[in-house]
Amino acid sequence: MSEAALKEKILSSPSHDSIQPIASYKDVYKSFGDVEVLKGIDLDIKPAEKVALIGPSGSGKTTIIRMLMTLEEPTAGEIIVNGQNLWHMERRGKLVRANESHLREVRGDIGMVFQHFNLFPHMTILENCMSAPIHVKGESKEKAREYSVEMLNKVGLGDKLENYPSQLSGGQKQRVAMARALVMRPKIMLFDEVTSALDPELVGEVLEVIRQIAKEGEMAMVLVTHEMDFAQEIADRVVFLDNGVIAEQGTPDEVLMHSNNERLVSFLSRFRS
Repeated sequence: MSEAALKEKILSSPSHDSIQPIASYKDVYKSFGDVEVLKGIDLDIKPAEKVALIGPSGSGKTTIIRMLMTLEEPTAGEIIVNGQNLWHMERRGKLVRANESHLREVRGDIGMVFQHFNLFPHMTILENCMSAPIHVKGESKEKAREYSVEMLNKVGLGDKLENYPSQLSGGQKQRVAMARALVMRPKIMLFDEVTSALDPELVGEVLEVIRQIAKEGEMAMVLVTHEMDFAQEIADRVVFLDNGVIAEQGTPDEVLMHSNNERLVSFLSRFRS
C-alpha cells in the first residue's frame, strides 16, 4: 500500500476518531498584556491530518502554532504532544512549568516553516539544512548531508546546494526553509502564512511543494493561510478563528462552501470576485 493510500485509510477509518491526537489544545488561553488573543481553545490534530487555520488578522491563528513550537507560552490551559504535556512536566507528583530540556524533547517531533524564511545568510543552502540535524539531533555530517540533499531535491533545489540565500528568489528561499524543516523528520509540520511575503508569481511554486509534501507519508500539517482555494484542496479540516475562539470547523466543503456563520461568510466574501 502506498503512503498516500495509507493516509487515506487512516483518515477514513471508523476508529480514526479514537486515535490519540498528535497534538491537543485543552482550554488554552493566551494574553499579551491586557489583550486576550486566545480564549479557551480546544483543538485536536490527528496523525496524518491536514488542518487549515483561517480567519481575520488578529484572530489568533499564528499564536496557536507558535505555542506548539514553544515560541509563545500559553497563559492558561494545556498543550499535549504525543501524549506528553508540552508546557508542564511532572516533578514529585506535581505538574510544574517545563524547563528548556523538556520543551526541547517534546517539540522534537514538530517542524515549522515561517513567513520570512529565517535562513542563515552566511551558510549555503546545504549547510542551512545540515545544521539542525548535526547540532540538535547529533547526526553525523555524512548522514545529515545525505538526507539534506534528498530533501533539497524533493523541493526542486538539488542544483543549488552551494548557493547562498542572497542568490535565491523568495520562492526558492521558502522552499529551502521547507527542506530544512523536513530534514528533522517531524511528525507534524506547521506553516505560518508561507506565501504572504512572496511576489504573486512565486506563490504557485511554493504551494506546489506543499501540495506534494501533503500527498506523502503520515505527517500531520497545520497551515495558517489566506489561500482559500488551496485550503479547500489540501485540507482534511478547516478551522475558522474569530476574535480568539474557534467559531466554526469542519470539512473544507462544510466550512468554505456551505456555512451559515455570518462572520465566516463575511470573511470569505473578501476572497471571492
